[in-house]
Amino acid sequence: MNVPVDSPEIGREITAAGYRTNVHDHGEGGFPLMMIHGSGPGVTAWANWRLVIPELAKHRRVVAPDMLGFGYSERPEDKIYNRERWVKHAIGVMDELGLDQVDLVGNSFGGGLSLSLAIEHPERVRRLVLMGSAGVRFPITKGLDEVWGYQPSLESMRRLMDVFAFNKGLLTDELAEMRYQASVRPGFQESFAAMFPAPRQRWVDSLASNEDDIRALQHETLIIHGREDEVIPLEASYKLAELIDRAQLHVFGRCGHWTQIEHASRFARLVEDFLNEADQAAAGDK
Repeated sequence: MNVPVDSPEIGREITAAGYRTNVHDHGEGGFPLMMIHGSGPGVTAWANWRLVIPELAKHRRVVAPDMLGFGYSERPEDKIYNRERWVKHAIGVMDELGLDQVDLVGNSFGGGLSLSLAIEHPERVRRLVLMGSAGVRFPITKGLDEVWGYQPSLESMRRLMDVFAFNKGLLTDELAEMRYQASVRPGFQESFAAMFPAPRQRWVDSLASNEDDIRALQHETLIIHGREDEVIPLEASYKLAELIDRAQLHVFGRCGHWTQIEHASRFARLVEDFLNEADQAAAGDK
C-alpha cells in the first residue's frame, strides 16, 4: 500500500496464520497484553489504541495487531471474513510472537473476538477486558448499522464521528479528514465492504458466542462501557456481566463508544490496576 514508511500506523510485519500482519509491539518485561481493535471504517490498531499503548507499555509488553483484512495486514483473496478466521488469526499472532498466554483487551468487534478466543482457547488467556463489546446477541443499533454500512465521503465520516463520541469537542475537522483519508486508502474500503454487507443483524449474531459457553468462562473479566454508546448498547455489557461469573462492570458516564479515547487516562489506569492484581497474585505464588 502507498503509505509513508514513517507513519505511526506501521509497526512491524510478521506472518500470522499464513498472512502478512502489521503489528505494534511495545514495552518489555511484565506479562504480555494483546489488544484487538474495533471495526470502524479505516480503523487500524494504532488509530484505536494510540492514546493508551504508551501508558500500558510502561510496565508490560503490549501487542496490537491489525486484524486480518483491516489496516495494513493482508486481505485474503477469497474475501471471506468470519469470527473463526479472525480468532485463528489472533492465535497466529500469539504463536508467531512466542506468547503462550496473554491478557486480552478487545474493543467492540474486537471484544467479540476476544470473548470467543477465551472460550475456544482458555489456556491462552490470563485475564480478559471487554470494552464496548460485541459477543452477545442484541438488536443492531442504528449507529452500528451506519458504521458497517459506511460509504466513503467526508460528510459520512463526520456523521460517524458524531455517532462514536459523546464529547463533541473531540470531533475536529482534522480528525474527520484523517479518518476519511484512512478509509479510502487502496484496499481499505474494498475489504471493509466485504465484511458486513446488509442485512447486518446477521453479523451481530455471528459475533455472538453461545451463552452457555460464556457462563462457563472462569477468567477474571473487566467489562467497560460508555453510558451514551450509540454503537453497542450498554445492555450488551449488562448481559456479559450477568453471564460471566468472575466479572466486574465499569460504566463511564458522559462517554460514547470511544472509552479508550474519550477517557484515555482513566481507561489505562483502570486496565492497569486490573492486570496488576494478577501480577501481584502471581508474585505471591512464587
